Amino acid sequence: MPSVAGQLNSVLHKTARLIELCNALQEENDLLKLENQSVKAALDTAKNKNLDMEEKLRVLKLAKSIEGTSEKTLDIKQKINDFVREIDKCVVLLKK
Repeated sequence: MPSVAGQLNSVLHKTARLIELCNALQEENDLLKLENQSVKAALDTAKNKNLDMEEKLRVLKLAKSIEGTSEKTLDIKQKINDFVREIDKCVVLLKK
C-alpha cells in the first residue's frame, strides 16, 4: 500500500498538471475569441460591401431601364410630373 506522502505527492503532481492544462486551455480560448472577433468584423465588412453593391446594381438596372426606352427625357420628366400631381391630389383628398 502506497504511503500517505506518496499519495499526497501524486495528488499534488496531478493538480499541478491540471492547472497547466487549464492555463493552456484558457490561452487557447482567448486566442479563439480574438479570431472570432476578427472573423465577425470581416463578415460585417463583407455584408456592408454586399449591400453597397446591391444598391449600385439596383441603380444601374434602373438607369438601364430608363436608357433602354425610346421615350425622350422630356417625356419621362412629364410622366414624373404627372405622377407627382396625382399624388398631390390624393394627399389633398386624404386630408379632407
